[in-house]
Amino acid sequence: MKPVESFASFAPPPRLGRGWRVFIDELVVTTRIGIHPHEHAAPQPVVIDAGLTYRGEPSEQAMIDYEQYCARVTTFLAEKPHTRLLETLVVELAALSFSEWPALDALTIALHKPKIREGTRRIGVELDWTRADYEAWRTAHAVAQAAAR
Repeated sequence: MKPVESFASFAPPPRLGRGWRVFIDELVVTTRIGIHPHEHAAPQPVVIDAGLTYRGEPSEQAMIDYEQYCARVTTFLAEKPHTRLLETLVVELAALSFSEWPALDALTIALHKPKIREGTRRIGVELDWTRADYEAWRTAHAVAQAAAR
């Protein structure tokens, strides 16, 4: 009798998705930001859109709690000293996100100042990082800080 072949061995591998994505749209937070002299006078609103991707089964230990994330970002921005560039602020938010949420695999974060220029709906910056991008940045940042000492 001829052995029966399994068709499973001929099946294509399962397609791997990116996992879960927590999204936060239009979180308005006040912070000190800007290069212009009038922007140094007082905190101003910024608007954050974030997509936080993680894998695995959602559980209280391995997930991104959106309420906790929003609260942490709000506190961080309220307490930090003045930052000149939106780009710097986005990198700081990305670093905070990866360092405090071990389940985080990838992040897309956009930041803009509302009503910053007449004739536009919004102008801002967006950063798209994986955990590997964060680790590379963290290593380079540590080297730069050590060299500056």
